[in-house]
Amino acid sequence: MIEPIQTRSQTCSPRGLTARWRGLRAAAAIALVCAALGGCAGEQFQKGYVLPVGALEQIPIGASQDQVLIVMGTPSTVATLNGEVFYYISQRASRPVAFMNDRIIDQRVIAIYFDKNRQVRKLANYGLQDGRIFDFISRTTPTSGQEVNYVAPLFKALNVGQGNN
Repeated sequence: MIEPIQTRSQTCSPRGLTARWRGLRAAAAIALVCAALGGCAGEQFQKGYVLPVGALEQIPIGASQDQVLIVMGTPSTVATLNGEVFYYISQRASRPVAFMNDRIIDQRVIAIYFDKNRQVRKLANYGLQDGRIFDFISRTTPTSGQEVNYVAPLFKALNVGQGNN
């Protein structure tokens, strides 16, 4: 006796093909999303001034303004507070996924104060600690005066001075 030959149309119903395509499309979409999120996860970058390793140790009190420029380079901004002050501003930021907004991790302002003779009289490395501006060199929190009035707006992006952070 001759057995009937099964054709494709008998084994693959239209309902079966539709379910298979849905499954493949869902798997492809999940793989695409995972690849997009996984490829950009944990991106970190630095904006502004990049402090060379050991640079601050090369600038003793009494060093000339020219020596500072050789070691540190051009400042981000300059101010006059009982002599000139060079400010070097930097920010480290991250974002978990490429299309999300940046989140600031750390912000620093290195300030180099000069006397009337253009010699270094003070170094400061300002950052935030417990929501307040803190000098990581002298290990103190500046409390008042022109110095704080000029440095505080540089940290505005981190909401300093707006309540208890």
